[in-house]
Amino acid sequence: MELVGRMMDGSFFGGAGPQPSSSGSGIDDDDRIERLEQVPLFQTCSRRQLKAIARICETFDVPSGTVLTRTGESGEEFFLIVDGAVRVEVSARRQIHLGAGEYFGEMSLLDGEPRSATAVAEASVRLLVIRRRHFQKLLEDTPGIGQNLLITLCRRVRDAERALAQPGPAQAVDMP
Repeated sequence: MELVGRMMDGSFFGGAGPQPSSSGSGIDDDDRIERLEQVPLFQTCSRRQLKAIARICETFDVPSGTVLTRTGESGEEFFLIVDGAVRVEVSARRQIHLGAGEYFGEMSLLDGEPRSATAVAEASVRLLVIRRRHFQKLLEDTPGIGQNLLITLCRRVRDAERALAQPGPAQAVDMP
């Protein structure tokens, strides 16, 4: 079960603990839009589309040490870090440290597949969270947003393909 689901149903800390921040959280719609504009997944979205995305974002404050996602668990949320730090454990030997303005969970937002990494709050963290079910509804209700996301994803795949196709100095190339 994902963190947000546990927080919303009150089971995360036995009914006490992180809850969606109040409207006085210091993150208004304009601030959310500015933060969302920095996310590559949303870079081709219009201002109107970004406003629609901002409306479905929830703000959560979580304490240090909170496990946000676990490898293999179902993925239903996208997380954008507003403040704080998150450690993403890709494997036993590979960890990535993320801070304000960085994000994770975008693949699960789109495909709902299990998580490919565990994410843990390294410090108290404020997050903007987009739930998959709200995002799916947004895609249905907001013309053009799906196509903009597909364009962005295609660019990312093409960039990755180009990077793989160019042998680096440490790569050996087999010649017949």
